[in-house]
Amino acid sequence: MRIDWMQLGETVGSPGVTQALRISMVTTLIATTLAVLLGTPLAYVLARHQFRGRNLIDTLIDLPIVLPPAVAGIALLITFGRRGLVGAPLATLGITLSFTEIAVIMAQCFVAAPYFVKAATAGLSGVDRELEQAAALDGASGWQVFALITVPLAWPVLFSGVVMTWARALGEFGATIIFAGNLPGRTQTMPLAIYLGFERNLNQALTLAVILLVISFGVLALVKVGLKQRVGVKL
Repeated sequence: MRIDWMQLGETVGSPGVTQALRISMVTTLIATTLAVLLGTPLAYVLARHQFRGRNLIDTLIDLPIVLPPAVAGIALLITFGRRGLVGAPLATLGITLSFTEIAVIMAQCFVAAPYFVKAATAGLSGVDRELEQAAALDGASGWQVFALITVPLAWPVLFSGVVMTWARALGEFGATIIFAGNLPGRTQTMPLAIYLGFERNLNQALTLAVILLVISFGVLALVKVGLKQRVGVKL
């Protein structure tokens, strides 16, 4: 109700909004892709195997979900900052991670990847093993079974996990501002631009807030549709 809808289009096209949108879209897509590529094998192992230390790994995956984002940001900065445990050796090689777009992606991936891993683990656990065994008996390789049987059957849950991971990365604030900073045109994502907009440009902050609100609503709708297809009931 507070937004001046007559100026909404003009505000959306302003440099501050477009830059924040671009950085958010690029970094979140990369972070989500990394979460899927790295999280799928881990989820498969957790879904199909019992081994010593499994509960510890599962707890470590859950940790970023409950960990305050500011704590995650401090951990990333102390580890990968210029004087950090890993960042210091990299700095001697001329590689800087903190306060760059790479830092944004790392922060987003750290806090958002667990959402995909947990969803993928649940989805892969629910696939009927007899169907996979039947395909293997018919001559399908392990990769063919996974790509043509396992993934299609678990797809609704996997898709919901991808969407939730992307949405969580899009809304990431605490870890990003500590590890990547709030540099307009460089590391300033949409949530960071909203934070800065409260002090400098309220219309810009409100515009970005509306965009994120619409995206959040759309994400929830997609997830509900995916889960509805999975369980076959109305949610």
